[in-house]
Amino acid sequence: MPKVTVDGVEVEVPAGATVLQACELAGKEIPRFCYHERLSIAGNCRMCLVEVKPGPPKPQASCALPASEGQEIRTDSEMVKKAREGVMEFLLINHPLDCPICDQGGECDLQDQSVAYGKGNSRFHENKRAVTEKYMGPIVKTVMTRCIQCTRCVRFAEEVAGVPEIGAIYRGENMQITTYLEHAAQSELSGNVVDLCPVGALTARPYAFEARPWELKKTFGIDVMDALGTNIRIDSRGRQVLRVVPRVNDDVNEEWASDKTRHHVDALVRKRLDRPYVRKQGKLVAASWDEAFAAVAEGVKKAGSSVAAVAGDMLDCETMYAARELVKSLGGTMFEGRQTGLAYDVSNLAAVNFNSTIAGAETADVILLVGTNLRWEAPLINTRIRKAIKKGAKVFAIGPETDLTYKVEWLGNDASLLSNLPKPVIDAFKGAQRPMMIVGGGVLGKDGAHGDTLALVDTLGLIKDGWNGYNVLHFAAARMGGLMLGYAVDGGIRAMAAAQPKLLFSLGADEVDYDLFKESFIVYVGHHGDKGAHAADVILPGATYAEKAGTWANLEGRVQFGEKAVFAPGDAREDWSIFRALSQIVGKTLPFDSFEALRAKMAADVPALGAEGLVGYEWAPPKLPTGASGELAYPIKDFYLTNSICRASPTMQRCSAELVHGEEFAEAAE
Repeated sequence: MPKVTVDGVEVEVPAGATVLQACELAGKEIPRFCYHERLSIAGNCRMCLVEVKPGPPKPQASCALPASEGQEIRTDSEMVKKAREGVMEFLLINHPLDCPICDQGGECDLQDQSVAYGKGNSRFHENKRAVTEKYMGPIVKTVMTRCIQCTRCVRFAEEVAGVPEIGAIYRGENMQITTYLEHAAQSELSGNVVDLCPVGALTARPYAFEARPWELKKTFGIDVMDALGTNIRIDSRGRQVLRVVPRVNDDVNEEWASDKTRHHVDALVRKRLDRPYVRKQGKLVAASWDEAFAAVAEGVKKAGSSVAAVAGDMLDCETMYAARELVKSLGGTMFEGRQTGLAYDVSNLAAVNFNSTIAGAETADVILLVGTNLRWEAPLINTRIRKAIKKGAKVFAIGPETDLTYKVEWLGNDASLLSNLPKPVIDAFKGAQRPMMIVGGGVLGKDGAHGDTLALVDTLGLIKDGWNGYNVLHFAAARMGGLMLGYAVDGGIRAMAAAQPKLLFSLGADEVDYDLFKESFIVYVGHHGDKGAHAADVILPGATYAEKAGTWANLEGRVQFGEKAVFAPGDAREDWSIFRALSQIVGKTLPFDSFEALRAKMAADVPALGAEGLVGYEWAPPKLPTGASGELAYPIKDFYLTNSICRASPTMQRCSAELVHGEEFAEAAE
């Protein structure tokens, strides 16, 4: 490891580190615009200039210069100060003074660094150039006159998202960044370029002119749009969430978030259930809480012990636990969370877990995808697979062919391939150090396919010392938490329906086929007027993930806690408190009076849910039927409309129409 001296302080740096990284290890702040830790080095903004000896007697770009033994680096010399002032002067030649009306104002790198490292005055009096606006789709708003050509967006689109549709045209002063033919960026990760842009050239279209960053209350939360458990920051003003941005967590989402995670927030105030409803003479009528509870109590009395609960895809563990305890106290034993009819075996949670871990996926060297469209089911696992490929990994896939943004050897779309893999695939796995198989929802819903994939564990050598390469990919945020709490009936939702429970608690379950429960009295506890609410006999308005604290377990069994950002609208209440109040009405009072007491009780019953972190499941796979055949189908048909919140979001509807269904939208001239 080379030793370098930074401003008179000697530091030891890892081999291969750059001078910029060496300076940061020494505690020095180096300004930059084009450099980003997760992108390739471009070296084109020149803001990170430092003085290095031995070397030419001029400032050098620290981001592109390797640190080597014996270097003397100066970050505070007069030469460096003057050079940075000169670079900033050039950057501001054409940059407009849009700060008062720019959405980046207050969190803009150019603003901050011009104050810290700029000259304070300009010597240029020529007219500034102007660039026509570019259309990048319903997520990204452009004001390209502000662009400083750092090319972060270009590198992100090509290297991380894998959709190389953003690039530069023309040269020199006339250079412009744009999408190919100015079409919408066809990526489910396009919103990340807004965070990457160091100026206000790319901003969030749905958030445009909504708020200033200093007006917003910032709350740490967990995303519920998929099963990844993306760490997010919820920015709210008053009682409304205005935006969601990712937090850095290298084990989960790095610092990225999907477009669905970022821009579903406009639905948190639309189509909301903000008061109780009771069905009278076939129609849902607004009611008071007392009237709604009385109707439920009457239903409980008639149902006896024939009570069941079905959980939706976005629920926190506390809600599921409170509902479970209430149903159990009434004598019910049926709990299900797999709304769409999946009925896979859950006797060993390791057999339905993402065992390689999300971060571990990028270290795999041979990968088999079975019945999963990773790009829609877990976009940020797809980015990890792209990293693995850059390190030399080979990817095989069984399922309908689709563009996953990287090279895949498609083996066909027949489940019988699982019991008869081609020899080249088996040979590739034999030589692998970290082999990995990812099993998607297209497999879990087919008879015998889950057993076939488990049978491949030994064939492909997926289990090695310190490595488990068998992975099941869920795409519902509540799935692993629900399985840990016992929300799984043998035979799935159809077996539950066959028992015809007289009373069914629907916990935000909007994907259920309610025709199966025509004889049941349905109590819907949820937040949006979607399919579940339409089928209900009583509606008790609940809270979204942003309106309550909660515990979520992601697809790798990682337990994470989210905080409450805003209050639920109208008469809506946090879900756990609804079950606590209802338990008192029906004479089965639950043993907790506060959220803290509920969480403590849940942790006592299910210790794994009591502390943040990865839960380790012992590998003891069940012996399941094998011999699947027939075509596989991907469970997600429209990435942008997978749940009740997304379906209520104008932004997600626009994304679906334009990016999935190819509709064209005329843009007004600005």
